[in-house]
Amino acid sequence: MNTVKTVLELRAAVARARGEGKRIAFVPTMGNLHEGHIALVEKAGQRADFVVASIFVNPLQFGPNEDLAKYPRTLLADQEKLVAAGCHLLFHPDVEEMYPNGMDGQTLVSVRGVSEGLCGGSRPGHFDGVATVVTKLFNMVQPDLAIFGEKDFQQLAVIRTLVRDLNMPIQIMGEATVRATDGLALSSRNGYLNEQQRASAPALYRTLNQLADAIRGGRRDFAQLESEGKAALSDAGFRPDYLEIREAGSLRPASTTDSQLVILGAAFMGATRLIDNLAFEL
Repeated sequence: MNTVKTVLELRAAVARARGEGKRIAFVPTMGNLHEGHIALVEKAGQRADFVVASIFVNPLQFGPNEDLAKYPRTLLADQEKLVAAGCHLLFHPDVEEMYPNGMDGQTLVSVRGVSEGLCGGSRPGHFDGVATVVTKLFNMVQPDLAIFGEKDFQQLAVIRTLVRDLNMPIQIMGEATVRATDGLALSSRNGYLNEQQRASAPALYRTLNQLADAIRGGRRDFAQLESEGKAALSDAGFRPDYLEIREAGSLRPASTTDSQLVILGAAFMGATRLIDNLAFEL
């Protein structure tokens, strides 16, 4: 695996691969890789001939009181995992390479509709930062396909909409959330949890499943179900941020006639904010 830090090096390496007739897959990450990330890289290798990953902790998507400074940077360990997973090229730029003119005057990409509410409501400006950096990365790599995890369900919806609306010739693929044996979605932020918090954290996914079972059983009082779910999270030691039942395709609030649903939740365990979702069909 080759590691490059500049756009010039990145484009040269991708051009060589494309000149050899190879199909290019891209997996953007912020590093501190876990099994979920590695599953995306392995899937990329199954669907393309040349796999590019990126590691860039994007300051544009962090709010002023969020964990940018303490976000884990584990480059050497990440490189070893990427090599084992079959990655061919790692793009690891610094902030100056990604934002050479600074971030204050950076052109922003804003995706309306699906970016509003949920994490977009709790983290103002977050999805503008995500959409902007992903647009830049897509333009730098110019992949045939890009793969994202479904744990960040709203983010995936934002990226799908972005690619569709801006006519980018990139296939966007979502891959199922990788979970620990107790159901907790794998996340870099799980490392912030102490032993007691880690033991309590699977209650988030259990609560989503309980709500889904109630809906499958015939309940359609979505507002009441959301209220019950938040109470269950509080009882488990969480401080709920949001818990909402949405139509899976559009992310609008669910109606009683919808058949494709997703339950999305975010909650704080101590100072650590965890997110998860459960999509299902009636």
